[in-house]
Amino acid sequence: MTSIFEFKAGDSAVHQLDPRCKLAIICLWGASIAAAQWATAVLFLMFLLFLLYRLGTSLVSLLRELKIFLVFLLAIMLVRALVTPGIPILSVFDIGITIEGIQAGAITALRFFDVMILGIIFSSTTRPSQLKSAFQWILRPIPFIPENRAAMIMGLALRFLPLIFSQSRETGQAITARCGTYQKNPIKRITTHAMALLSKTFRQADTLSLAMEARCYTEHRTDPCFSPSGHERPALLLAVAFSLIPFFL
Repeated sequence: MTSIFEFKAGDSAVHQLDPRCKLAIICLWGASIAAAQWATAVLFLMFLLFLLYRLGTSLVSLLRELKIFLVFLLAIMLVRALVTPGIPILSVFDIGITIEGIQAGAITALRFFDVMILGIIFSSTTRPSQLKSAFQWILRPIPFIPENRAAMIMGLALRFLPLIFSQSRETGQAITARCGTYQKNPIKRITTHAMALLSKTFRQADTLSLAMEARCYTEHRTDPCFSPSGHERPALLLAVAFSLIPFFL
């Protein structure tokens, strides 16, 4: 099963955009989402979900792939609800859940969810080689940073992200097949899953390292040339318009 984080070939306008343009849009929208309130965050969510749908990813598959991330968002909401002062709606042993905390936690979770969808769109429409070239182009003017090595590390990290999710799914299925779900202790269940996942991930990383050494792979390589599609200017104008929305709503 293909992960939603993996690159999917296509001929959409988003696929054809220059990767440098996509990185600029991510920076603009990421900053805008961080400052967004309810109306703006919901507007971003609707637009990003529409883009995902046009790219062939359904809401059901999105929620299925992000189950662990949704649990993380619920944890954020709970913590904010407990630590934010305000009008309590529930109090147990002097620990209260406040209305202001629930509101603050919900908007924070929504912002995180928007940023996650934005990253999914970027990773699923941009080839790993294009990602490396774009990072290298951005880091080149910065002094004292080896842009080739840094871009290679970023590219490998982004390449491993969908692999980790895929291995986590396979590990969960293997544990279920061995009746591991009957373990009542949640800490033991999580520890078993995490140790198996880490072991597989480190083995894959070691195999990749050996393969790169066997092929004399270095960071000094001929990178693919950028080929703008002509849609970059209207895309940037649309991104700037969206990024200014929080200042007017």
